[in-house]
This record gives sequence, structure tokens and C-alpha cells, in this order.
Amino acid sequence: MGTKNEERAIKKVIEDFRGILKDHDVEFVITDSSTDKTSEIAKSMGARVLSQPPRGYGIALRNSLLNATGQIIITTDCDDTYPVEAAPKMIELINHNYDVVSASRLLGKKRVNSMPFFNEFGNRFFALVVSLLYGFKCTDATTGMRAYKRNVIQEIVWTENTGLSLELLFKPAALGYKIIELPIDYRERIGAVKLDPIRGGLEMLVSVLKYKLKPIEKV
Repeated sequence: MGTKNEERAIKKVIEDFRGILKDHDVEFVITDSSTDKTSEIAKSMGARVLSQPPRGYGIALRNSLLNATGQIIITTDCDDTYPVEAAPKMIELINHNYDVVSASRLLGKKRVNSMPFFNEFGNRFFALVVSLLYGFKCTDATTGMRAYKRNVIQEIVWTENTGLSLELLFKPAALGYKIIELPIDYRERIGAVKLDPIRGGLEMLVSVLKYKLKPIEKV
């Protein structure tokens, strides 16, 4: 997880994951740039907290990903929007030889009530763009909850900031890794929204288009 001022939700998210994954050895790696008590709360819950100045969502999440030591790595947001109940199924699918399991907020749904209409439109748009450009038919390219085999994270060069959620899907797809979507229910967030949807959407569009013109690098 990458965090910024999530003191209202971080304890619940960690507790919920610990509860649902009690039969697994779970490590929480959090890159934090908060001015509130997020870092202190996460540390008190046993998380490994990497501190950095505010540099953006993708840079924070990438730092957490590259410092994770598990053989299966799960990303999520720390605002309690993603259901921890999906994690065991995601792990099961990874153990059944999928490289990436992408939790889709939109699969099989006409409307997601907990998501603003403008955001939902943008998410469906990016799913269409990724499907057309990168050969993987997806319904939710911008989800923040995915599971990866460790080698996927370690073998690809990740460069994007705002567009990292897209990059974490379209690069594995373009390189032929085995990916599956898993439908999930999406909840109302705890705390304030931090991403500007207009500016963020434009940055994501640049991210998803430019890799049709430049090679995708592996480590």
C-alpha cells in the first residue's frame, strides 16, 4: 500500500486482512507520506513503514511493491474500499498458475453505486483502451487491488506515477503473463479523495498510449 493521511482507515484495513488471512504469513509493506498519524498507527500494527516525501501514488506504491518479500504480492488501497474477503480467492488463483489476478469493480455490473459516475465512466474507458491496445480483454484497468506472483513485479521495469495502476496491468498483458479478472464489490471510501480525476485521467491516458510507441523494458 501507498498511504497519505489515511489514519481513519489504516487500522481497520490491516486488521481485516490479518483476520481473513490468518492461515497465511502476511507482511504489510506501506510507503507513507502522511502528515497525520497513519505511519504511527501502521507501525503499531506491525507493518513495515517506508517513509518518503509526497511524490505521488505510483511512486509510493512502487516502493512498497519492490520492497515486498512474499512470493505472492497483493496491492490494495488503504481507504477500506476494496473487500479483503477477495484475498483468499486471489491467492488461490495465483496458486493455480495465474501470474496476475486483477480485482474488477465493474465486471458484471451495470452501475457501481459507491463510485461517482464520472469516475466509473473513466474506469470503463480505460478498460476499453487497454483491451484494444494490449490484447487482454478487461473490465477494470485502474483497480487498486491485484495479486501478483513475485517474479512479475521483479521482472518488469515500472516507470509510471499516476498511471501505475494501468501499467501494472497492461505491461504484464503485453508481455504474455497469464492474467484473470475477479469480480468484487466496491465500498464507499473512508476519508477524503486525493486524486484529481481530470488531471489524473489525462496522465493515465498518456501512460497507456506511450507504450505502444516505446519498448516495454524488463529488468
